[in-house]
Amino acid sequence: MGAAVTLALQPVADPAAPLARRNPVAKVGAALLFSLPLISTLDPLTPALALLVELLLLPFFGVRLGVLARRAAPLMPAAAGILVTMVLFAAERDGALLVSLGSIDVTTGVLATAGALILRVFAVALPGIVVFATTDPTDLADALVQNAKAPARFAIGALAAFRLVPLLGEEWRSLSLARRARGIDAGRNPVAKMRLFGSTAFALLVGALRRGVRLAVAMDARGFDSDVPRTHARRQHFTLPDAILLAVALLTAIAIIATSVALDVFRPVTG
Repeated sequence: MGAAVTLALQPVADPAAPLARRNPVAKVGAALLFSLPLISTLDPLTPALALLVELLLLPFFGVRLGVLARRAAPLMPAAAGILVTMVLFAAERDGALLVSLGSIDVTTGVLATAGALILRVFAVALPGIVVFATTDPTDLADALVQNAKAPARFAIGALAAFRLVPLLGEEWRSLSLARRARGIDAGRNPVAKMRLFGSTAFALLVGALRRGVRLAVAMDARGFDSDVPRTHARRQHFTLPDAILLAVALLTAIAIIATSVALDVFRPVTG
């Protein structure tokens, strides 16, 4: 559990890569402009083309395929859940029958719909994974304040909370070891394991809330809620290449949607 909670916050890409050097706000905006149109359709071709583009752009972000695979691993349970849900509860079961499990018919149409949804999950999530793999959180907070004109209280507070996320894993391990030292162990009893998990999670939540309150008080004491204009130690410049990145991301998304429409496979969500 601790390993699952722990997040790598520092960028793991090559900082000299051409797209990794772009302004953090531009990278976040490009990820949104590229991925959001993908949720407008249910066909499998659109997210498949988007995934192909994303994988082709990995070298330009300086992200290795192995790093991407490790950071995208938490999406696998979601993909499995989508597949199981569609097999059990899909309303439309068109196509050829593959397997019949009592009252549940697994058809090619069900698997195609599930595959399209799984591809959408990965196509929408991977741009965000790449952005955070190439962006320092402090640079992102600075860029949000300087370039996106986000409130400094929100941006700096979010940065502080983001920096504290790895402590959850350490605290979980500390709580587990402390309870084991006191003889609290669930053994092989699944019910006892669930109870122990719930009590440990509650203790972790209480500790996180207390730490958050202390951090908020400390930030207010240092003037983070002041109306005095703040200065910036590191300037974040939004340049012409950053604007080009936003435009190319939007145009690429439009081109992918247009390709699906031209091939007559576009299935709008509202249709």
